[in-house]
Amino acid sequence: MNKDDINKRINEIELEMTATDFWSDKDRAQSLIKEMNELKDQSEGKDKYDKGNAVLTVFAGAGGDDAEDFARMLVEMYLKFIEKQNWQVALLHKNENDHGGYRNITFEICGKDVYGSLRYESGVHRLVRLSPFNAKKQRHTAFAMVEVTPAIDDLKDFVVPEEEIRVEFSKSGGPGGQNVNKRETAVRVVHIPSEIAVHVDSERSQAQNREKALKLLYGKLYKAMEEQKKKEEEGLHVSKSTQIEWGSQIRSYVLHPYKMVKDHRTEVEIAHPDKVLDGDIEPFLEAEKAMAQEGKL
Repeated sequence: MNKDDINKRINEIELEMTATDFWSDKDRAQSLIKEMNELKDQSEGKDKYDKGNAVLTVFAGAGGDDAEDFARMLVEMYLKFIEKQNWQVALLHKNENDHGGYRNITFEICGKDVYGSLRYESGVHRLVRLSPFNAKKQRHTAFAMVEVTPAIDDLKDFVVPEEEIRVEFSKSGGPGGQNVNKRETAVRVVHIPSEIAVHVDSERSQAQNREKALKLLYGKLYKAMEEQKKKEEEGLHVSKSTQIEWGSQIRSYVLHPYKMVKDHRTEVEIAHPDKVLDGDIEPFLEAEKAMAQEGKL
């Protein structure tokens, strides 16, 4: 729906609201008001889930141990920012290496305007530094992928045919013998046509993990559909997967030979990476929102 269609529909609803019998059907009236508010948000470049919670996933990309360590650094950056906002965090799943880095990690963030604040952090992030994992302490480049999706609370909001979903169960727990005598409560849910998959093992029961995984999957599918729609409107092709490697990054964190964090979309540059990695990411978020409102992001 383009802007003209949105405004036309808003005008239709506003006209209906002037009718003397508008509230005679309370359910319909409330539904129309909800639709109008969502359309107004849409006309201002807002997403209907902007005011709600979000799910944030960080994947290590190219760069081996450095990439997994960079994923840890990004997670700590976001957690420090989240703490400043007084938002709440719940871990959904993590795949950790033996020195504290993350191959991937997913957590849910609850609070006001979480998705709207963080949604444009999605993309490839790049780190340049002297590698602590290299005996020669050579300069190394590593990549990580950040994915922010809306937290879908009501599964009725999103209908996916049952035959398109595959649910797999496994034992919760860490490496080694920790799985002994554990029930198969961990859940992996796959959307077969798109091959989008999620893994949740944070809840105590299989049913709880399954419901949480479905909500997470629906959030990913919603995000993918929105991106597909945007690309089609721009006449561009969108691929199934994003390459987590050189040339695709949205932001670079350079710690050597000079110090700077630069966002390649908004051109925002900060000369103090330590502050950014300590959770001071507001300048990037504000610039992202401004660009999005102009329809450039």
